[in-house]
Amino acid sequence: MNPLHSKLARLCAANGPMTLGEYMHACLADPGHGYYATRDSIAATDGTSATAGDFITAPEVSQMFGELIGVWCVDTWHKLGRPSPFCLAELGPGRGRMMQDMLRAASLDPEFLRSARVVLVETSEKLRAIQASALKPLGHSISWVNSIEALPDMPTLIVANEFLDAIPFRQFVKQGGLWREVGVNFGEDGIAMTALATTVDPALLPEGAASEPEGSVFEYAPAREALAQTLAQRISARKGAILLIDYGHFRSGFGDTFQAVRNHASSDPFSAPGECDLTSHVDFERIASALAAGCDCAVHPSSQGDFLLNLGLLERAGALGAPHPDAVRARIRSEVERLAAPSQMGELFKVLAISCPEIEMAGFDNPN
Repeated sequence: MNPLHSKLARLCAANGPMTLGEYMHACLADPGHGYYATRDSIAATDGTSATAGDFITAPEVSQMFGELIGVWCVDTWHKLGRPSPFCLAELGPGRGRMMQDMLRAASLDPEFLRSARVVLVETSEKLRAIQASALKPLGHSISWVNSIEALPDMPTLIVANEFLDAIPFRQFVKQGGLWREVGVNFGEDGIAMTALATTVDPALLPEGAASEPEGSVFEYAPAREALAQTLAQRISARKGAILLIDYGHFRSGFGDTFQAVRNHASSDPFSAPGECDLTSHVDFERIASALAAGCDCAVHPSSQGDFLLNLGLLERAGALGAPHPDAVRARIRSEVERLAAPSQMGELFKVLAISCPEIEMAGFDNPN
């Protein structure tokens, strides 16, 4: 029993079972024992292998990922009328690798960099220090804020990679024809799942809920949807665009996607509270609806693979590998596969973009 387990057990003894979302929030965000407060979770890469950390994200897989996002930002800024100054914001910037590669790619347009006010939304002091170390050599002024509401009042481009999945969600299980909220209880024998008295609003359930068998699971993330609306309202009021990248699905449905990762492998989400990364798949259908409700503009969906290929991933890989020996070119080809192949990150990860005013967005086949 680790310290966070003991703390949560005392809370449950006093107040009864907690919701799965409350458990997830405590495991990730507890100031003394939470995962983000105590660990450098994202693996760095030396170009051949991941080192340390519990997982690796696309920006750490290859510099090409951040470079193409940087090109997308420059293109979108031009289509927005080249506002100056404007805020270039990243939510949950990890080790700073994506912004590092974005800014390097964006240096091809000096006016973009002169106009950009780079702001990172990050609450972890430990990660802020890592980000500062990565970005300082670029010579660009960087500032940090704790929340989206604290971003400067100006036109804004917002990017986020693997940010939504870590926002706590609610889970409901079908029992006796009712969808009851899943809870977590701590007892002498460890952590147990339990069904709470709370039931879901039937209007939130996807089509086909009545025919789902007993034991089926429905997941709902109101905090993610609220965040999406906050983002959309910000760019609607100030002009701008949003790019969200995460793993998930484009159609709401049923299923248990709660997961834990530790040392680059799946883990039991309840075995060691605060010592694993906890996430769930993002319901992009509901996120798209929330974005559209907050900003009367088109929402553009894509798989990560299609998005990166449309932006020129293969062309960039060819140019990057051309001056190098076969071993380096083979590594770059492997990175392309990791980022874009349907069997790897290409289909599991989704991309969603929105802008106010509506513009044609690079990287998307059929904006709607």
